[in-house]
Amino acid sequence: MPTETALLAEAPFFQVLDDQERQELSTQLDIVHLAAGELVFSYGDPGDSLYVVRRGGAEVFVKDDTGTRIVLETVGPGEVFGELSLLDGGPRTASVVVTADMEALRLDRAGLDLFLQRRPGAALDMLTAMGRRLRVTAEKLRHTASRNVNQEAEDRRSRVEKVADWIAEFSGSISFLNIHVVLFFGWIILNVGWIQRFDAGWIKGISGFDPFPFGLLTMAVSLEAIFLSVFVLLSQNRHTTKDHIRADIEYEVNLKAELEVAHLHEKLDRFIADSAAHFNRLGKALGQ
Repeated sequence: MPTETALLAEAPFFQVLDDQERQELSTQLDIVHLAAGELVFSYGDPGDSLYVVRRGGAEVFVKDDTGTRIVLETVGPGEVFGELSLLDGGPRTASVVVTADMEALRLDRAGLDLFLQRRPGAALDMLTAMGRRLRVTAEKLRHTASRNVNQEAEDRRSRVEKVADWIAEFSGSISFLNIHVVLFFGWIILNVGWIQRFDAGWIKGISGFDPFPFGLLTMAVSLEAIFLSVFVLLSQNRHTTKDHIRADIEYEVNLKAELEVAHLHEKLDRFIADSAAHFNRLGKALGQ
């Protein structure tokens, strides 16, 4: 098992520190043990410590406005989580749940303050590492609204729902219609007496098993209609749920588009202002 100093050297957040700084920082660490499934902290909790995973793993996640769980990061040995709230003293910006029995090193705010008093230059290094992590998280969040509604719905179907979708789709096809036309035509021909004109003995033996008004055929068609309507309704209900998912995703996409347009407007306004200032300076220089 790696020592505290060696583990800090593996963590990207502390790789910017030198060996002596990591050695001093390791004296401020506490060892904690967390079981699988345990919630380390939740979104909005007070943040006063960060964790360096020694063994095991955890999952960092948030939930968006639609309740969808977005996994920001899966951390393993040598990785850090919880550093943002430690640095700014604000509440937690995400939740963390342990995915495998975890042993971690914990650094609280008091220990960090003591370390930075001894090594003030290390603060800039930590801010650099924090900036890198925020860029990665922001890039992930930029693509969370672009989901495939078909994948969202299809991947969650049960076996009954798959059968219902297949039956509903087949019942609306030309093949289904042709099969019933042939079946009904043959059934009626065999039971109206016209078949008696032929001399084939095997045909005479099966003719007239359901005479007019075709009670057996009526019962069979009624049962088929009952079961078919149930499967069609099941499929329609699932498609209704799918439409709700599509509406939610379309809302997210529209919201993302609005944010992107607003961001472009800000960039354009800034560009125009900078260009105007630049041309103003050039005009003054030419005038002189």
